[in-house]
Amino acid sequence: MLNKFMIAPSILSADFARLENEIKKVESAGADWIHVDVMDGHFVPNLTIGAPVVKCIRPVTKLPLDVHLMIENPEKYLNDFAQAGADYITVHIEAVKETENCLKQIQSLGCKAGITLRPGTRLDRILPYLHLVELVLVMTVEPGFGGQSFMKQQIEKINILRKEIDKNKYKALIEVDGGINIETARQCQNADVLVAGSFVFKNDYKYAIEGLKAAKCN
Repeated sequence: MLNKFMIAPSILSADFARLENEIKKVESAGADWIHVDVMDGHFVPNLTIGAPVVKCIRPVTKLPLDVHLMIENPEKYLNDFAQAGADYITVHIEAVKETENCLKQIQSLGCKAGITLRPGTRLDRILPYLHLVELVLVMTVEPGFGGQSFMKQQIEKINILRKEIDKNKYKALIEVDGGINIETARQCQNADVLVAGSFVFKNDYKYAIEGLKAAKCN
């Protein structure tokens, strides 16, 4: 477990007319990753960006691009996102047909594999795959839209994952996404990476990122 939270600002909340500038500003403010939410309007009721945008932002930053696929049939698009420059590709357990094959395919493309689940999905759906992934994402809002409120009942999933990962000495980082601010970050002590959209991009970037990093008790 990391001593400080790593922070992955979600560009879903950025000004898309100034996206290059926004990414450079959060990078200089101390961001560790850039989080990219990909939605298809089917798996979740919203439509966002695809691989061409990832390809465009790849030259803009040296930070890892953390791509969260909220899409149906993600297997069809893994190669596109890998070629576009994704470093992490996270897929939903509810959306994949053959989970182990999908995760191994991500890794074969040179990316780190992540797995996630909706808030209403039982954690035991993903536990058998922890040894295969570099990242496990806990959604603390229903995926689809930014600016939602943090779901406290999801904290138990974070804590169970921490015990499982530490007990078995797995390499996976625990990431949390949804309603993250200073107060809710303090409730996620067993996580490693926090995704923050609205809180970062609607405040002073340096203040927000440094505040989130410091929310982890050492």
